[in-house]
Amino acid sequence: MIVRILGEGQLKVANEHLDSLNELDGRLESAVNAGDEEAFRAALAALLAQVRAVGSKLPDDSLEESDLFLPPEDATVEQVKEILGEEGLIPG
Repeated sequence: MIVRILGEGQLKVANEHLDSLNELDGRLESAVNAGDEEAFRAALAALLAQVRAVGSKLPDDSLEESDLFLPPEDATVEQVKEILGEEGLIPG
């Protein structure tokens, strides 16, 4: 799957990493729903770090369609709340 981190670019992430990413996404969603800024910052940083760790960066001129969109590390709780779906940022 192709994941776009807004403001950074795209990474190709193997489907085998979805479970670990969903766990981190769940922590992020809980922090957003609780309005816990400290937990939110930690959860967002952890999710993005994991995507970067397991993903392979695509060239900036790549025209791949993104399957998932993740907010930038400096996103606010309110910004993330607006883009959260019923299944969080990462469905599954």
